[in-house]
Amino acid sequence: MLSRNEQLSIINLIKKQVVPAIGCTEPMAVALCVAKATKLLGKTPEHIDLRLSANILKNAMGVGIPGTGMVGLPIAIALGALIGRPELQLEVLQDCNEEAVERGKAYIAENRIHIALEKDDDDKLFINVICQADGHEAEARIKTHHTDFVFLRKDGEILQDGLLTGNNEQGNGEQDDEPQLTLHKVYEFATETNLDDLRFILEAKKLNEAVAKKGLEENFGHQLGKTMLTPLGRGFLGDGIFAHVLSNTSGACDARMAGALIPVMSNSGSGNQGICATMPVVTFAEENHNSEEEMIRALTMSHLTAIYIKQSLGSLSALCGCVVASTGSSCGITYLMGGNYEQVTYAVKNMIANLTGMICDGAKPSCSLKLTTGVSTAMLSAMLAMQGKYVSSLEGIVDDDVDQSIRNLTSIGSKGMDVTDRYVLDIMTHKSNNK
Repeated sequence: MLSRNEQLSIINLIKKQVVPAIGCTEPMAVALCVAKATKLLGKTPEHIDLRLSANILKNAMGVGIPGTGMVGLPIAIALGALIGRPELQLEVLQDCNEEAVERGKAYIAENRIHIALEKDDDDKLFINVICQADGHEAEARIKTHHTDFVFLRKDGEILQDGLLTGNNEQGNGEQDDEPQLTLHKVYEFATETNLDDLRFILEAKKLNEAVAKKGLEENFGHQLGKTMLTPLGRGFLGDGIFAHVLSNTSGACDARMAGALIPVMSNSGSGNQGICATMPVVTFAEENHNSEEEMIRALTMSHLTAIYIKQSLGSLSALCGCVVASTGSSCGITYLMGGNYEQVTYAVKNMIANLTGMICDGAKPSCSLKLTTGVSTAMLSAMLAMQGKYVSSLEGIVDDDVDQSIRNLTSIGSKGMDVTDRYVLDIMTHKSNNK
């Protein structure tokens, strides 16, 4: 049984990693860094120079920026400088409106923004911004996690060098120690912690259900969620739990990737991961008539499993985040089916045997297709697990030890696919339609 201190440490970890975000987290993190540097400067920058890691560039090139009707980094950067509120973190562009977008377009047209690839830092999440105006300049740097400021400077005065505690706004310069998880610890926490300590996770249900509803009502992106609800979609998928899990999840992703100005509950710095860890569990629980307690515990298990996997994978990688989040949702769904810890481990092994190797080729509307693939695999894996059927250590990268199986997955995603990641970015930046 986990000690009370361990439980509180894990609760704090979840609250740190499961947070609201408006829009794709990579361009929002860039906008946040620009807004912070602008605030330090004290005036609208005349010029903004950015150095970004390859994975930040990859995930920001093709995604819609909420409230703008535009795609990509320039408008996010311009709005970060013009209306960004850094205290809102990943909701930094909450004040976006039509007038601000027009100002942003003019700012871009004046060629005030310069973006370069950062090649000298090994961190896959790296954002450095220098804002200049009237002979003064301010610099801000985010590294490793989407809201972690590690360097701040105003002219020649260094204001911060290193990660601070207390969400970077105060502290003694020491980094918070994250609790080290195992899958059994995740299961134990989700199933045994006092229910009142876990109720906060229902905010993820509230926010992401609202995004799914919006995605199914309006025409966003590839309209995958809506298409599944058409007569043709129902003809293919039916009108049961499986179809509803897929349509709700993909509908939420359709809205988010197209730039709907509505917050989602993210997980580990990704809105899509937050959607994928939430909507399959919520939809299944509601249609399977599970109790509220079962839903809360399943949601906790889903989100915490994703956080656990990301501890060794890193915030950004060559591996599609839906692999991580749908593995979490498979655990949650297995629990909702009445599964025990052993059956949850079976579900994880089935997921790793199936989805490992799915590449991340940036945040974009077609992410809804990948989320749907991940969630359908999550349902299949849970179904097999409940029958005691799982991929054994005789096959592929699956190990008898489920935690080693997870480490095998994350080592492939964080190290083994590095060359793939470089090729993906090269292809994306040299396509014939790029200008």
